[in-house]
Amino acid sequence: MKSNRKSKWILITLSVVALLGATVFYSTREKREVVYQEVQVTKGPIKNTILSSGVVQPENRLEVKAPIAGRIEKILVNEGQQVKKGQILAWMSSSERAALLDTAKSKGKEELSYWEEAYKATPLMAPISGQIILRSVEPGQTITIQDALLVMSDRLCIKAQVDETDIAQVKLNQNVEVTLDAYAEHPMSGTVVHIAYESKTVNNVTTYLVDIIPSEIPPFMKSGMTANVVFTTDEKEETLLLPASALQKENGKFKVLLASADKKQSPTSLSVEVGVNDGKQAEILSGLKEGDTVLVPKLSPITKKGDSGPKSPLNPFGGGGKRGSRGH
Repeated sequence: MKSNRKSKWILITLSVVALLGATVFYSTREKREVVYQEVQVTKGPIKNTILSSGVVQPENRLEVKAPIAGRIEKILVNEGQQVKKGQILAWMSSSERAALLDTAKSKGKEELSYWEEAYKATPLMAPISGQIILRSVEPGQTITIQDALLVMSDRLCIKAQVDETDIAQVKLNQNVEVTLDAYAEHPMSGTVVHIAYESKTVNNVTTYLVDIIPSEIPPFMKSGMTANVVFTTDEKEETLLLPASALQKENGKFKVLLASADKKQSPTSLSVEVGVNDGKQAEILSGLKEGDTVLVPKLSPITKKGDSGPKSPLNPFGGGGKRGSRGH
């Protein structure tokens, strides 16, 4: 009996403690209320962009190979040099001529000079006009017809990877801004010249390659460099602007909140037509005019129950509504 009574009193004591704890918690718990920040409709420029990354690569990459197997006698060009179609890039000897010259050289200069004039070297000529981007041989090196002696590019371009969700907004001849990681202080403008018809999927991400030609290729631009690309999909120079955070979307339509005349009533909702939206600002096509004031709902800072809390246009007495502190 005594044991049962003792257990009963312990349970009662624990219940009372729990009840007191809950009372203290709910009486002092933190609370947050909605407050409103006033923003104004202004005029200014806005543009919508797509960000992408890419790599500098030759638009047309061409490997220059020897027409016959043999030996390189002279190389007349270096990497980075611009050449014209038909220009002689190197002189080479066939395997037979190389063996004959080596034999003649052992017999003296006169013998060597004779055979050099009698058995001419073979020129290696540029098949296109462009830039030498790779030189992989040196004079005296033996080569085969499979070896790429030089690599040429008609011009460098940026191959950007654009996500499939954005590719519909990329158009031919569209203007873009390009910044190389190695030369971030030298941004360049460019133009979209080709959009791939076949996608690439890596790690379940589908992208399309977009070729961009810079308006002017700087001398420091090299194949293999990483580039950041900004596609401008829409742009307005002078239009009505409102912070995007002030917009609310209901049933596919955009609305904003306007303060009541005396700022004591609940805000009223107004439908607006929105144009370009860059995520930070939105273009207002109709419904508002320059200088109009719009309310942006936000959560107030955390306050204890009983604190007056922050004031707002709709709650000038703070978190406790219209009740002010009253002395006793």
